[in-house]
Amino acid sequence: MIVGTAGHIDHGKTALLQALTGQAGDQRQEERARGMTIDLGYRYSALAEGAPLTGFIDVPGHERFIHNMLAGAHGIDLVLLVVAADDGVMPQTREHLAIIELLGIPQALVAISKCDRVEAGRVAEVQAQVAQLLAPGPYAEARQFALSSVTGEGVDELRSALLDAAAQVQQRSVRGGFRLAIDRAFAVPGAGVVVTGTALAGRVTAGDTLLLGKAGKPVRVRGLHAQNQPALVAQAGQRVALNISAERLAVEQVRRGDWLLPAWLHAPSTRVDIELMLLPGEMRAFEHYSAVHVHLGTQDVTARVALLEGETLGAGQRMFAQLLLNAPLQAVHGDRLVLRDQRAQRTLGGGRVLDPFAPSRQRRSDTRLNQLQVLRKATSLEHALPALLETAPAGLDPQRLERQFNRLRESWQLPEEVQVIATRQGQLLFASAQWQALKTQVLEQLALFHTQEPDQLGPDRDRLRRFCALALERPAFVSLLDEIIGEGAIASSGPWLHLPDHKVQLSEADAALWARLQPRLLEGAFDPPWVRTLASEEQVEESEVRLLLRKLARLGVLHQVVRDLFYPEQTIQRMAALLLQQSAATPIVQVAAFRDMLGIGRKRSVQILEYFDRLGLTRRVADQRHIRADSALAQQQASP
Repeated sequence: MIVGTAGHIDHGKTALLQALTGQAGDQRQEERARGMTIDLGYRYSALAEGAPLTGFIDVPGHERFIHNMLAGAHGIDLVLLVVAADDGVMPQTREHLAIIELLGIPQALVAISKCDRVEAGRVAEVQAQVAQLLAPGPYAEARQFALSSVTGEGVDELRSALLDAAAQVQQRSVRGGFRLAIDRAFAVPGAGVVVTGTALAGRVTAGDTLLLGKAGKPVRVRGLHAQNQPALVAQAGQRVALNISAERLAVEQVRRGDWLLPAWLHAPSTRVDIELMLLPGEMRAFEHYSAVHVHLGTQDVTARVALLEGETLGAGQRMFAQLLLNAPLQAVHGDRLVLRDQRAQRTLGGGRVLDPFAPSRQRRSDTRLNQLQVLRKATSLEHALPALLETAPAGLDPQRLERQFNRLRESWQLPEEVQVIATRQGQLLFASAQWQALKTQVLEQLALFHTQEPDQLGPDRDRLRRFCALALERPAFVSLLDEIIGEGAIASSGPWLHLPDHKVQLSEADAALWARLQPRLLEGAFDPPWVRTLASEEQVEESEVRLLLRKLARLGVLHQVVRDLFYPEQTIQRMAALLLQQSAATPIVQVAAFRDMLGIGRKRSVQILEYFDRLGLTRRVADQRHIRADSALAQQQASP
């Protein structure tokens, strides 16, 4: 069990821990000189003979050191709220209580300290104050202990209650990656750099490699202590000290607020969606885009808060919000955080992380707010997944879900209705019904395209994607399309996609124009007229003729040898046959012989041969061409 103190300055937190553990606090020279706790203090003690060690974190009570208190409060199992009998409830009593409520610490006990200084009536009065303070919150039933750290009165009763509470501490899950928010770093002669913190998730073993800080510097765990004892393995819920090593690693490079994580979990982000709650005692409404300090783990970063459901948030109210951070934050779903004002003088509220990888666009859309509603109610990845898929038209990235929920895919138990889709950029998750609905949409849109463009064989992949206007990224759309083609519901002719029974139909005007142009192209034989000549003879726009001939080229009726020069399929077949006849005498294609055979100029002959290169009938090597007997065109000529 890990116990943390809370309470106003000079209410006896450090003295109480000394009475409980027999270990002195305020070890720093500055603390002894000033008679106050400035930074976090740590002690380990067995509360009874044979009992496991309990870790104690002593936090400063001065308002100027709330940031240190926040760094020590994360991950504790029980808070010991200390209220002095002479002072009673004070400002930092209230602020510390608000913080521990926001952090969701499971258990609380109250110590009414310095009872040796006051009459019994005053003790009863303070106990009533504390009961009134706790009544609206989760610690309304917290037990109170009147005691004196000087005389020892009541200390044994508190120790006994702590022992009882230790038996009720729920074992933290070790599922997921190891997460350690560093609160101290120091150098040990002969050992190197040592970092300490409270393990929030997973487990770590000597020899493991972890990533350190925002930059993700790889470090190796040389050795470790758990709950102040040498160990081979440490896990969530323990105070941990790790001896780490890396090339050119110095203690000055490690700071409070850095994280130690496995490589697959390391994903700092600067946009985080949360469920925000403003403290009931706030006098002013919280405004959209206000500047704040964000405390998560031992991190303290500044940010702006974008409210997602309105422009203001009233005292005691909740709302979805997005943190626009000035420095990367390492978070997972369910993490608790605390917000303080821009000058770090008072606590405003806090919240729970819903999505550490929040979108920058459409963050207020109905779809996004529905996703956040799902994440707010989610108790696990499996619990959230079906509903998340319903609000994710583009599917879900499993790698992102791993990091969001701190759960490797190997441990997932996917519902039967979830389908894993492989794309060129990795896997995506879709609900099976959703994936089938996407197929139906593509087929419906392709049918609509055929209706609107009857004279085209079909669109290519990218044009069909634009026409369908689905939310899918290109890799996912390509996978969807490949699956439909594999099922035979869509046919492909070269790059063109179409329904299997679709046939091109020219418009009446195009059909009439083609009826006039076709004889001219056939009559032209090996030297057909150019587009401009055809347009002039038929007295139509060049662009109209060009567009029609290109359509027919896509259908395989014509071949576009060069721009604005089209050959009918029959003519191409005749020229290919002549070329194959020539090659029977010599394996090398002679341009001059081919020219003389066709009775056209050399330039046109070269253009035709270059087109045959593109078709695969010929292959050019240096200055010579050879017939490719394995080409489709050559095999067509060889067949009876």
